[in-house]
Amino acid sequence: MVDPKKILVIDDEVAIRRFLKASLDPREYELIEAQTGEEGIRLTAMANPAVVLLDLGLPDMDGVEVARNLRQWTEVPIIVLSARGQEADKIAALDAGADDYLTKPFGVGELMARIRVAMRHAKDDTGPDPCIEVFGVKIDLPNRQVLRDGLEVHLTPNEYNLLALLTRHAGKVVTHQHLLKDVWGPAYAQENHYLRVYMGQLRHKLETNPAQPRLLITESGIGYRLRTE
Repeated sequence: MVDPKKILVIDDEVAIRRFLKASLDPREYELIEAQTGEEGIRLTAMANPAVVLLDLGLPDMDGVEVARNLRQWTEVPIIVLSARGQEADKIAALDAGADDYLTKPFGVGELMARIRVAMRHAKDDTGPDPCIEVFGVKIDLPNRQVLRDGLEVHLTPNEYNLLALLTRHAGKVVTHQHLLKDVWGPAYAQENHYLRVYMGQLRHKLETNPAQPRLLITESGIGYRLRTE
């Protein structure tokens, strides 16, 4: 059974583990520490943590391999902790099954927000299709309805499908390739300009200030995220 107060960190960097412990202890979380990928996989099975915080640069295996291994048998939320500057590394981790990522160094406030979103999403995974209301926008997937300030918003089929995919993964980063394959098909996996155009259209219809979006967030070079808080 998953323990909602247990968080597992898989990171060989002592300073990061100390920072996480100092951040989580006052909030009554129990931090379980693993220094290698193999140890992290074993402790995930033994401790049933609510969230796994995963570094990509581990001494025995790449963090992408760890994420891929975990996804073979568990749906525990995985948040990548990355010091790597290459977007390709983050994309690979997300495509391997990670739910989100934080670039080192990061602040306590952002860390806790990402953990809360991951836990909430994990609870929602077994429930019905989500109905999300945030920043004056209501997205009701069961009824295929989108409202802004109480008024129905007309979306084209591709706009709706794009928004619905982000809503089903609310709070998570969804990569460009994932969005393009799901909405337009595998042949369009590299057509990033499609996303720029359609995200622009969605923002004009849903955001109060499309130039400074609060709902539909760009993760530069990687993908997009529908913000839930």
